[in-house]
Amino acid sequence: MNGELGFPRGGNAGSRAFGRAVLRLFGWRLDIQLPDLPKAVITALPHTSNWDFVFAMAAILALGLRIRWFGKHTLFQGPLAPLMRALGGIPIDRGAAAGVVAQTTAAFHAHPQLILGLAPEGTRRLNREWKRGWQQIAHAAQVPVLPAYIDHRRKVVGLFEPFRTSGDYAVDLARLKSLYRPEMARHPELFGL
Repeated sequence: MNGELGFPRGGNAGSRAFGRAVLRLFGWRLDIQLPDLPKAVITALPHTSNWDFVFAMAAILALGLRIRWFGKHTLFQGPLAPLMRALGGIPIDRGAAAGVVAQTTAAFHAHPQLILGLAPEGTRRLNREWKRGWQQIAHAAQVPVLPAYIDHRRKVVGLFEPFRTSGDYAVDLARLKSLYRPEMARHPELFGL
């Protein structure tokens, strides 16, 4: 922890330069005004390509942020496992997800700063039934949702305004979905709005 409350920071000059270089190499830019939030659930959308992860991680590195994220447990096997953990990854076995909401809520209560990034779609394939964890965790932990976007059409990684959950999943999901457009996705036909 950096000793200050607010958006958690991490990395160093080298990792920030690397993140900026990746974005510049591919012609991407950032549209991000960081809110003064020590805790939040970031919803990263759309998620239709492996490139979404690349540009999201480049943005995180470029900004010097410390964000935790859940990833399929198989990402944390083999030679890339240490890198995935260093980038903030937390392995999740989708077949044994019981208790994840309660454990994550407890982590939010135990730490003065925690930003958790989630992909509500839960997969790069077409999925019209988004995962509920983003809303359940934010509501149980009483932290805001910070919607992030990866807009392939404009080559921009950005943030929308944070919001608090209502407790009604259908209402919160409709609010979240209203921010996004299919043309933002690398593969619009796979974005299940």
